[in-house]
Amino acid sequence: MPTRIGDRIFISVVLFVAIHLLWMRFLEHYLNLLVATVISVVLAFFIIKKG
Repeated sequence: MPTRIGDRIFISVVLFVAIHLLWMRFLEHYLNLLVATVISVVLAFFIIKKG
């Protein structure tokens, strides 16, 4: 079943939050939170674009 644009945006937002929570728990001492934001935005772009 193909996903709609709303589904893809929802999945992207959930992954954005999950990546940031995991990042703050395990990696924030070593790398800035900005890195997690860049990773999340790139991942969201691919999810929304490719479906």
